[in-house]
Order: sequence, then C-alpha cells, then structure tokens
Amino acid sequence: MSPAVLAVTAHAANAMALGEEMVPIPIAFEMVAVIVAAASGVLAARENKLDLIGAIGLAVLVSLGGGLTRDVILQEHNVYILQQPLALPVSIGTAAAVFAFPWMVEKPDRLISVLDIFAVGLFAVMGADKTMAYGYPPITCVMMGFITAVGGGMLRDICLARVPYIFRRSNLYAMAAIAGAITYMVLIESLGMWNIAAAFISVALTMFIRWWSIRFNIMSPTEFDPHKMPEPVKKVARPVVRPIQRAGRRISAKMSHEAEHARTRSRDGSDLKRGGSARNRRSQ
Repeated sequence: MSPAVLAVTAHAANAMALGEEMVPIPIAFEMVAVIVAAASGVLAARENKLDLIGAIGLAVLVSLGGGLTRDVILQEHNVYILQQPLALPVSIGTAAAVFAFPWMVEKPDRLISVLDIFAVGLFAVMGADKTMAYGYPPITCVMMGFITAVGGGMLRDICLARVPYIFRRSNLYAMAAIAGAITYMVLIESLGMWNIAAAFISVALTMFIRWWSIRFNIMSPTEFDPHKMPEPVKKVARPVVRPIQRAGRRISAKMSHEAEHARTRSRDGSDLKRGGSARNRRSQ
C-alpha cells in the first residue's frame, strides 16, 4: 500500500475517532444561527431594493455561505449545506417570511442585534469544531472558524458591490469572532473541556467583546502612518541672556517709576510755593 493511501486512511480514522468522542452541537442552536443570518440578509436586500429572488439569494449566502466557503477550502467531501436537510429549507423559509413581513425583524432591532452576534459566535465555534474533527492543527481550526463566522457577510457585500463589512472600521466584529474561535480551541485542546460547555463559553465571550466594543465605542484600528504622528516636544535650553534682560527691564522700570515719583513731588512743591506767594500778595 502506498504512503499516500496510508496517510489518507490514518487521517480518516483519526477524524472518525475524534468525531465519535465529541458530542455534536445541538441542531436547535444551528438553526437559530441560520435563521438570524438569513433575516439579516433579507434586510440588506430590502435596503438595496432587491426582489424576492435577490432576497432569498442573499439570505442563503449570509446564513450558509460561510460554511460553504469553509467546506470548499477543506475539501473533505462533507458539505454542510448539502448534508444537513434542514439548513437550506430553513434559510429559504426565513427569507420568504421576512421579505413578506419585514416588521417581524425591523421592530425588535435590539433583539436582532443580540441574536446576530450570537450567530457569529456560534458559526465560529461550529467552523472550528468541524475542522478539528478532521484532525487539522489549531491554527487552521481558528481560521476556518473565522471564515465560517464572517464568510457569509463577506459574500453578501461582494454581491452588493461594496467593501466587505469585516474589512471596514467598526466595533470589534471580526475580532470578536476570532476571539471566540481561539477560546473554543484553547478550552478543548488545552483544558479538555466538554465541547458543549466550551461552545457556550466561547459564544458568551464573543457576545461580550462585541457588546463591550459598542458600549465604550472601541473601534478597530485603521491606517498607521508614522510620518503623520505628532512630533515630540523638544525642550530648548534657556539662554543665560534672558534672565539678565529680565533683570535689566525690572531695574529700568523701577528707575522710571522713581523718576516719575520725583517729578511729581517737585511739581507738587512748586504748586505749593506758587500758592503761598499768591496768598501773600493778596494779603498785602
């Protein structure tokens, strides 16, 4: 048997053994993430005046595009959108319902924003979990978790001919997804935690980071140009001449004040003498 066949066989056996040890993430959580992502895709379609077909297309891209991109990159012959019988119907049904009745998601905007970051955190965990089941290294699992979380939104923005949201300055959106995927891998690989508990903690951390960035307006950094940075204030040594000049000015001012005072006294004395002479002449 050739070494390539042996490697593929060992890789498949390792993935199967790891998959048997781990409990899959509950399907209800997966469907919640799909529903929320599909609803956000329909809202983007309505903002851009797309028809029903365009809304359904964007909904499918946002809700399942990240997982599809991950599976295409991994090439493990296990495409989520094809093997999960509920994924595509739930996405299409959500798109049709939200397109017909947009008030369902436009009114409770705060709830939708909370569920949106919940979906991002859960997609990051799902992507990392599936990649880890195939035996890939942790860094690859984190990358695939990040792609699963934000890949759908990136495909949406590409179809709408605009810069993807994850590449624009915003409140820690992509960074929150990366933190969630890293936390999940650390809890599983380093601490050996049960994957369901690790998923809850990772999603909670993702939501907290996103909330914290919005609450205190923490924005992702943009351009950095060291030439545009303000130059440090340089301390200039004071010359010795300045204190001497200041002392000279004080002495000159004092002498001028004394001279003016002396002129005032002499003027007052002259006035008194003239007044006395005038009184003497009147008395005579």
